[in-house]
Amino acid sequence: MIKTILLAAAATVAVSGAASAQVLTEKNISSSLAVEIAQGAVQACAADKYNVTAAVVDRAGVLRALVRADNAGTHSVAAAQDKAFTSASSRTPTSKMAENVQKNPGAAGLVDIKGFLVLAGGVPIKAGDAVIGAIGVGGAPGGNFDEACAVKAIEAVADKLK
Repeated sequence: MIKTILLAAAATVAVSGAASAQVLTEKNISSSLAVEIAQGAVQACAADKYNVTAAVVDRAGVLRALVRADNAGTHSVAAAQDKAFTSASSRTPTSKMAENVQKNPGAAGLVDIKGFLVLAGGVPIKAGDAVIGAIGVGGAPGGNFDEACAVKAIEAVADKLK
């Protein structure tokens, strides 16, 4: 009888433990912070006389904010969104992905993933070690300039990412 009760108690603990493992708690970027970061990137690039678009996505790659500078090229909207999606999805800067594709023929297929844009300018946004979103910038005369603006925008809000 006692053995049966102990077995039932152990089964209850195992089932309740498994059930609680089904619920995840994840950090994600707020819309207000996404807008602030996107505006910061556009302003950082404007200081260097680049008209760009900045897109910020959440941890799942869903668009949270888009800011397009006056006179930014129309192509820069899709480029910024795709860079942000690529960075959020891979949890890595798109410049690193571009390097990997050039150096590793096995990684060349990354460019065929729908929505991926493997050009510099996409940067993950982290709160501690957790990727909570990503920013993509498009429209500067090179991906390295796009990335520099993205990094400046993230650095400007570093105190809010703790």
